[in-house]
This record gives sequence, C-alpha cells and structure tokens, in this order.
Amino acid sequence: MIVFFYSIILMYCATIGFLVYGFFRIKTVQNSLFAPQTKFTILVPFRDESNNLLFLLDSFSKLNYPTHLFEVILIDDDSNETVVMPDLNYSVSVIKNKRISNSPKKDAITTAIETVKTNWIITTDADCVVPENWLITLDNYIQTHEVSMLVGAVSYSCNSTFLHQFQQFDFTSLQGATIGSFGLRKGFICNGANFAYTKLFFQELNGFKGNDHIASGDDVFLLQKAMSRSPEKVHYLKSKNNIVRTKPMDNWKSLLHQRMRWVSKTNSFQSFWGVFLGFLVFTTNLTWLFAISRVVWQLNSFQVLFPFFVLKFLVDMILVQQANRFLNEKRVSNLILNSLFYPFFSTTVAIYSVFGRYQWKGRKF
Repeated sequence: MIVFFYSIILMYCATIGFLVYGFFRIKTVQNSLFAPQTKFTILVPFRDESNNLLFLLDSFSKLNYPTHLFEVILIDDDSNETVVMPDLNYSVSVIKNKRISNSPKKDAITTAIETVKTNWIITTDADCVVPENWLITLDNYIQTHEVSMLVGAVSYSCNSTFLHQFQQFDFTSLQGATIGSFGLRKGFICNGANFAYTKLFFQELNGFKGNDHIASGDDVFLLQKAMSRSPEKVHYLKSKNNIVRTKPMDNWKSLLHQRMRWVSKTNSFQSFWGVFLGFLVFTTNLTWLFAISRVVWQLNSFQVLFPFFVLKFLVDMILVQQANRFLNEKRVSNLILNSLFYPFFSTTVAIYSVFGRYQWKGRKF
C-alpha cells in the first residue's frame, strides 16, 4: 500500500512540475502602443443579476478604448427582475434569450451571435468587473498575432474569511493549471468570463453543436473543439491588464453546487490531457484521504507517510504561489489549512457530482 501511495504522489508531482514549466513558457504580455482598431461585441448572459450588472456596466464605461469600437449585448435569460439601464457612454442593448437546448447560457450566446455585426466577440459574466485596459490589451495582441480565439485570466475579489480564502486557493490552482496546460500546448479549459473569439471561427466550429445537451460548458467545449481542429489559432493571453475579477460564493452550499457544475463537464471532455489531469488530481486527493485514515488508525505509519504529505504540499504551493503572483496583489492566506482541507472538499465534489444534482440560478440540473 505504501508503494502505491508513493507511486501516485510521484506521478502527481511530475505532472504538476510540467504545469509549472508550462506556466513559465507563456510569456507575460506587456503594454503595447498600437492605436486601437479592433471592433468588439461583448456578450453578457444574465438572469436576475440587476445589481451585479450595474458594476459590470460601470467598469465598461471606464474602459480605455474608443466607445465607437465596442458594443455590449445583454441577454436576458428569463429574469424575474426588471433591468433599469443607467446612462452610458457606449452602445448597449438588451435582448431575450431563445431557449432551444438544455443549456441556457449556450442558447443565450447563440441567440446574441445572430445579431452580432463585428468580427470579434467577447463573453463575460454579469457578476464580473473588467480592468480599464481590457480591450486595448486584446486589440494589441490581435494586431500582432494570427489568432482566432483568446483565453484570458479570471480571479476572485476576496475578503479575509476562510470561505473566500479557500476559494482563492482553489481557483488560483485551477488558473495555474489552465495557463500551464496552454504552455504545454495542451490547453483544455478556460473561463467564459474572459473568453474571446471571432464570429467566423465560431461558425466554422459549428458553435455548440454536439454538446448543447450539457447544461454548462459554453467555454470549455468550444475551446476543446477549437484545439482539436485548429490549435494554432488558439492562444492564451497572459497579461495583468487582462484579468477579469469576479465574486466568490458567499456560502458553502453555493460553492458546492458551483463546483459540481464545473466537474459535471469532465465526463464529456474531448481532451485526453484534461481527462488524465482530472483523474490524476482526484486519485491523488483520494489517496491522500486514505493516507490520513491510515495514520489515524496506525500512528506508527506517520513517519513513513510524512514525506507523502510534504511532497504534495510543496508541489501544490509552487503552482499556487506562481499563479497567485500573476493573478492577485495579495498573498493567499491559510495555505496549510487550505491545503489540508482541499482533498476533503474536492473529493466530496467529485463523488457527489456523479450521484447528485446541482442547482444554478434557480434551476436544477
């Protein structure tokens, strides 16, 4: 059994080591001085998020980008609230979602794309805020690279509670794995809160056809389809000027359902690397729990298994710390406590997602 534990942890350490290597292979994009020229349409699906929308729309008004070069389309997915639009210095419209599949968000994006007149489309979420140089950074990268799809970073705006700090730890590790995978040319995951692609490329990929029966995954499945067909057209834009901020969950139940929604997509991944990485992380965390139980029942095994715990902690910290330096100005707090709690939480999410149902925005899936 001890040999099995260490075989798993050595494979895990090697894989995380490759992700760290991939993370550094992606060069950080610095400020450019090109005059803006790309026209963007920003798509924002929403459902009962009128308060959040005000902050997002305000961040759009502060963008360092000519207002005639971008427009915003808000897609109302059967909200019970009435959205009162403030006075804005840019073009914004609200349309109703046309439900045709099991995925409300994919339907919302597909509905909006029918009306889009610009070549470049960006998706983000209603509970986000964007940095002032968001569009100019995208524009300058597009001007200097042959690219049809761009993946950007997303991070949390957290307070000091353990709930928020744990989410920052968890999400930062996920973002680190995302960047590292792109550095290894094996990008398989992204976040629809900061995702850009051309309308033509979306149409060439047949949009969400083939996965619209899955409730979530408007970002991940489109990315994996793009990577399987034209990986050279897909880039990761690693720039501090392009980091979108979003809100963490405010209670453990909401966090559990959110993570279940994310994990539910892995069964349909088209990326072998993504499936392998997900399986390895789950297996390692499960092995970690077995190791803990063995120590509890056989205290004399602690000395043998102590290096196992130290190895996992150290390799996780390397990836988390590097990713956090890029994503956040503040350090992740409670690293040891977060690291100890993470295997329990992630294993619970993985197992429960197989047998349970999750709720999202008042709907059950």
